[in-house]
Amino acid sequence: MTVHIKTADEIEKMRVAGRLAAEVLRMIRPHVVPGITTGRLDEICHEYIIREQDAIPAPLNYHGFPKSICTSVNHQVCHGIPGDKALKNGDIVNLDITVLKDGYQGDTSKMFFVGEPSIIARRVTQISYECMCIGIEMVRPGVRLGDIGFAIQHHAESNNMSVVREYCGHGIGHNFHEEPQVLHYGTPGTGLELEPGMIFTIEPMVNAGKRHVKLMPDQWTVITKDRSLSAQWEHTILVTADGHEVLTRLPDDPL
Repeated sequence: MTVHIKTADEIEKMRVAGRLAAEVLRMIRPHVVPGITTGRLDEICHEYIIREQDAIPAPLNYHGFPKSICTSVNHQVCHGIPGDKALKNGDIVNLDITVLKDGYQGDTSKMFFVGEPSIIARRVTQISYECMCIGIEMVRPGVRLGDIGFAIQHHAESNNMSVVREYCGHGIGHNFHEEPQVLHYGTPGTGLELEPGMIFTIEPMVNAGKRHVKLMPDQWTVITKDRSLSAQWEHTILVTADGHEVLTRLPDDPL
């Protein structure tokens, strides 16, 4: 496993890309309402990234992905393709944004409530958020990825949720996906030891039911096999000399 340690110049470029990705999620928030289609959300984000940010929506045409953002609704786990589906009251949706600016990437996602969600929808969304926060707060030099994965898995399972294992966080920089793979389950004391200058995502996918997933015929959209609700949050994280920096967090935003 070769993990690229970022230079000071690369880190600064990734701060910019991360801030832009976070700004897209803030911009789109008022548009996530009953009746809007996921395709329209994609159009709004695409125009904002291209015209307002003078940047590139990294998912577009990435290995053939046809849209500029991912929209995963209810039992869709990840990589949902925006389309004609209209959101309705009670839906939960993950919007996954990756912005490419000056050759470097910022990758982040959030869950959004459409109208008034159910109790279980609120719960899986909250537990997935807590899992991400637990993982991020552990990031510092000397910690192993297995420690982080174990902590995330333990929190989800102790709350009667499950963690998807087929998809994981990843290194990021000049490339959309780099080493290391950041699993959201694991064994303490195992895995890569973190060093300053590493940059990667933490993005646990947490299911209200069982962990098993299924790839749909479009070869992108992943759903829960039991059709239970799924939720995910994601940030891009820099390992610093004494801890970490969340590159996709705006200064006045909560984690």
